[in-house]
Amino acid sequence: IRRIHGLTLDQYHALAEKQNFLCVICQEEPVVRKTKKRQLDGYVVDHDHTTGKVRGLLCHTCNAGVGFLKDNPDVLLSAAMYVENHRTT
Repeated sequence: IRRIHGLTLDQYHALAEKQNFLCVICQEEPVVRKTKKRQLDGYVVDHDHTTGKVRGLLCHTCNAGVGFLKDNPDVLLSAAMYVENHRTT
């Protein structure tokens, strides 16, 4: 985390606490994932790919969604409107 995003472990934990230990987007607890080498706490450090500035901690699914939609607010809003307009009740 420090090498890639410049966050100390204390800063990382403070950010998680500030977010009430929830993903900023979906407001759910990130799922703990296990790899062959280690156990991950489920958070992904989301950052601006141009500036490198950390935006917050997201769950893997929300981070992937933002990335697949090119970190573009217009595309993200368009996707939200699309889903809203096709919501079944």
